[in-house]
Amino acid sequence: SWEAYPASNAAGGIICIWNDRHFKVESRITGAGFILLIGKWRQETQPVHVNIYSPCNLQNKRILWDSVKQLKDQNPGGYWCILGDFNNIRSPAERLGSCQRGSMDGSIREFNEWIADMEVEEVPSVGKRFTWSRSNGTTKSKLDRFLVSPEWISKWPGSSQHTLHRNFSDHCPVLLRSKSALLAFR
Repeated sequence: SWEAYPASNAAGGIICIWNDRHFKVESRITGAGFILLIGKWRQETQPVHVNIYSPCNLQNKRILWDSVKQLKDQNPGGYWCILGDFNNIRSPAERLGSCQRGSMDGSIREFNEWIADMEVEEVPSVGKRFTWSRSNGTTKSKLDRFLVSPEWISKWPGSSQHTLHRNFSDHCPVLLRSKSALLAFR
């Protein structure tokens, strides 16, 4: 099955695809920049997956972050996995070749504050350091990531996100691995 949020021109589209034999969707909410899926995974747990495409504009990011925070407040606890293209870095080390370093400080701080408010943490990364780059390779950033709740980490310890080589997109696919769970993004 699948759920989609349409693109505007060539950006912002989201699609979630899942196998009904492994993940039974019980509820879905689609909004500007996100798709939230609540369901049962292999009949044992009820994870909440939120696929994100964040706008580049800080004001619109704030609107998206507030929307997702409200959804989490309405569905507290549980196995939260928030994944996608956040169009934001968490530290200057996550960007290479850009002259915007000073102007990004506020965005970095607000993004990290949102992550803390959401009570999620970033899954440890394996593989390539950056998930996005210009076609000429002069600018690179880590924009795509998996953020999970402490309940997720307790259920699937040792989870890791793997940045794979890119194909047709300017973003690399990112794969979430754990002992009994496998999710792919991009």
